[in-house]
Amino acid sequence: MTLILVVDDVPAMAEQYAYDLQRVGGYETLVAAGGREALDMMASEAVDCVILDLEMPGVDGFEVLQTLKDRGIGTPVIVYTGTGDYDRCVQAIRLGAYGFIDKAESMERVVLEVENALERVGLLAQVEALRRDLGSDTPLIGSSPAIRQLKDAIARVAPVPSPVLIFGESGSGKELVARELHRLGQNPEKPFIAINSAALPENLIESELFGHERGAFTGANRTHKGAFELAAGGTLFLDEIGELPLPAQAKLLRVLEEGQVTRVGGERTIKVDPRVVAASNRDLEAEVEAGRFRQDLYYRLNVHVLRVPALREHLSDVPELAAEFLRRTCARFGVREKQLHPEAVQLLMAYDWHKNNVRELRNTLERMIIATDRPLLGADQVPPDIRSAEGSEATRAQGGSFQELKAEAERRILVSALERNDWHITRTAIELGLADHASLLKIMRRHNLKKE
Repeated sequence: MTLILVVDDVPAMAEQYAYDLQRVGGYETLVAAGGREALDMMASEAVDCVILDLEMPGVDGFEVLQTLKDRGIGTPVIVYTGTGDYDRCVQAIRLGAYGFIDKAESMERVVLEVENALERVGLLAQVEALRRDLGSDTPLIGSSPAIRQLKDAIARVAPVPSPVLIFGESGSGKELVARELHRLGQNPEKPFIAINSAALPENLIESELFGHERGAFTGANRTHKGAFELAAGGTLFLDEIGELPLPAQAKLLRVLEEGQVTRVGGERTIKVDPRVVAASNRDLEAEVEAGRFRQDLYYRLNVHVLRVPALREHLSDVPELAAEFLRRTCARFGVREKQLHPEAVQLLMAYDWHKNNVRELRNTLERMIIATDRPLLGADQVPPDIRSAEGSEATRAQGGSFQELKAEAERRILVSALERNDWHITRTAIELGLADHASLLKIMRRHNLKKE
């Protein structure tokens, strides 16, 4: 529920405004009789928007705006005036106010201004998230049977708001799958909040997930919204869910079942509605058997299950992945785009990437880019551990049916031959001993292969 704080030293005006905001906009409201009281309330309540009178005794509206700016608090503030002194309103905007309105404006107009302010904050948060992610991740890339099957499963599950459990090795792309579920889901414009369960200090897990009230513990200087509240209407991605301690698992289960949270140190329950997507590189069934993961939580999350294949199970996607990583990394470093020599591609396809899957491939290519100024990255730029026979373990037994393994092996042979011949169809057909280029094109269509 959106919480609006009305700040005015005239109690009747403040109370009427708060009542009308509840009636017309459906908001929860708080009232402060002055600037000092408003700042205290904002430290103890998770206020979403402030309607602020400028002319108040003591701490006036300008001092409130300056204090919020100094503290780095980005809560949108709408100033209102009954004097018609718009020069002072412009001065308030320079101090960080979102906009200004006249006290005589209709409440419908005020609600519209509040909605616009909240929408702007949401857009700024999305832009900041995109800026953080730029260059760090890449969309789900690949056209191998394993990746096509995963994409089909994502498309089927995404519109359904039920929880999803994603399994996969470290670095295989579990968060990318979660982001695709969000992008193709019912509310892609809503927040996507990612929490790494393994990285949370045990004493702060509940605060990060469920929030805390001011004074709940040492250092809790202001009210903090948890991940469930921040992801309202969107997607909450809980990575490495198997790392959560049992007490936190119990509270997580309760939130999933009841759809509401109580902040640490608080008593008020808050409704929450994000779609929960959890991921793990552990065998959670084995964790349940060992008593390290709650069975009831496992079944609550285990509504839809997606498995992200290890890179060694779709090595034919390595050239496509490598080309995209090269493009993005060169753009991020501000250097001229580089290409891979076919011999380097062969070496990358012969390795099984058992240490960290796609993330290991990305890091390897970044090292190769930095190691030379040449525009063409050859076999000598491939790290020794990947070039060596000991590092090339792609023949290790893999999961999948015989038909799936056979299809992937055939696809790898085709991609390798096409890369060696710079995707020249006739030369590749001759090398593979096919009757003509039409035969090769037919096989390529069956494997969804084409030069990007």
